[in-house]
Amino acid sequence: MMERLIIDDSRFNFVPKVKTAYKAPPGLDEKLIMEISRAKDEPEWMLKHRLESLKVFNEWHNPRFGVDISGLDLGKIVSYIKPDAKKSTSWEEVPEEVKEAFDKLGIPEAERKYLSGVGAQLDSEIVYQNMKKELEKMGVIFLDMESAVREYPDLVKKYFMKLVPITDHKFAALHGAIWSGGTFLYVPAGVKIPMPLQAYFLMSNPGMGQFEHTIIVAEEGSEVTFIEGCSAPRYNIINLHAGMVEIYVKKGAKVKYLTIQNWSKNTYNLNTKRSIVDEEGSMTWVSGSLGSQKTMLYPMTILKGKGARAESMSITYAGPGQHIDTGSKIVHLAPYTSSIVSAKSISLGGGWAFYRGLLKITKEAVKSKASVECAALMLDNRSKSDTVPIIEVETDRADVGHEARIGRIGEDQIFYLMSRGLSEQEAKAMIVKGFVEPVVKELPFEYAVELNKLLELEIEKSIG
Repeated sequence: MMERLIIDDSRFNFVPKVKTAYKAPPGLDEKLIMEISRAKDEPEWMLKHRLESLKVFNEWHNPRFGVDISGLDLGKIVSYIKPDAKKSTSWEEVPEEVKEAFDKLGIPEAERKYLSGVGAQLDSEIVYQNMKKELEKMGVIFLDMESAVREYPDLVKKYFMKLVPITDHKFAALHGAIWSGGTFLYVPAGVKIPMPLQAYFLMSNPGMGQFEHTIIVAEEGSEVTFIEGCSAPRYNIINLHAGMVEIYVKKGAKVKYLTIQNWSKNTYNLNTKRSIVDEEGSMTWVSGSLGSQKTMLYPMTILKGKGARAESMSITYAGPGQHIDTGSKIVHLAPYTSSIVSAKSISLGGGWAFYRGLLKITKEAVKSKASVECAALMLDNRSKSDTVPIIEVETDRADVGHEARIGRIGEDQIFYLMSRGLSEQEAKAMIVKGFVEPVVKELPFEYAVELNKLLELEIEKSIG
């Protein structure tokens, strides 16, 4: 008989007892933006960018597709909370109450064992950032975004919100106005970073918004893997996450961006992620999304250069009360480009998983290849799953494949496994693990184990 795995999720619901140095009033106005920009000692161009973003935000309407966000009152969201903890490059100097939170999430241990560098953000500010000394000697820049704006203003200005303009959508404008925290990673030409770097984002206050901005620039022939972790304790008040990721993959460079998202079920996750890939470059997205009440997330890759490649692999879980609307967007602009999309969703307990993807091959992208596979697994009769892939091909000299499957776990499968001594929960967990295995195997071992545990935990809670 299979041994039942007991999983403790208390560390994801741990509420840090961290004092607040400053908490903005709910809502957003010009006065608040100017105060925050002044406190961060930003250059004039960044303040101008924030104020222009605020203007667009006030003029634009909410998105008219995706999840219903009518329950999100932006006038009640606290857009900036500064914890009473100075940023440190030494874990020993981090305040005890902050260390306690990230200790529970395993961040220090992960850094010691298998990471090249770590950034840890609590609410609106980075509280810890460190990178191995040998990478610094190789010219790698790994800083919190505020420090990068001050220390490398020309470099940041060259890339900041160039892939995602403030006019992209209302929440891009909101982000441009009030962004805080995040990571700037610059990898020089030819540098191959052997172990991943990680940034972890934790929200500890109810009713707040988190708006970190991440930029990764991988110069010609460089290689890097970046891991993003997200979590928040459960509250009865809505939280908002509207971060942004911009990735620039230069000629022959390789970037792999991994996300394990476990936001609490009171969180609206309205994140924007985008990358652009030059000649013979490679971009890989791997995502495991289990948390949040509502999610709209569509990582996009623009294949700009000849022979550029993209791969997007995702696992989405929608449990009771969750509506998760996700999908990859890939645009082929050049010849001989290639892309693979593999999206898997699981719904249980009345959850709704929706795949909304885009594959576009322009007339210039001759001899390109693209494959899209969407697979949805519903674990009961109350759950919903939809796949709406949009495929636009402007040339007849391209190879495009698409496959979509939606199904439920068969009663005969459950019966067979239970006849072998497994409980219903264990049987469903085993089937789910087999279903997601092609994506999970792309994660580093420690994170693959973590994701499998989280999936089993969600199934256990939903079945009861």
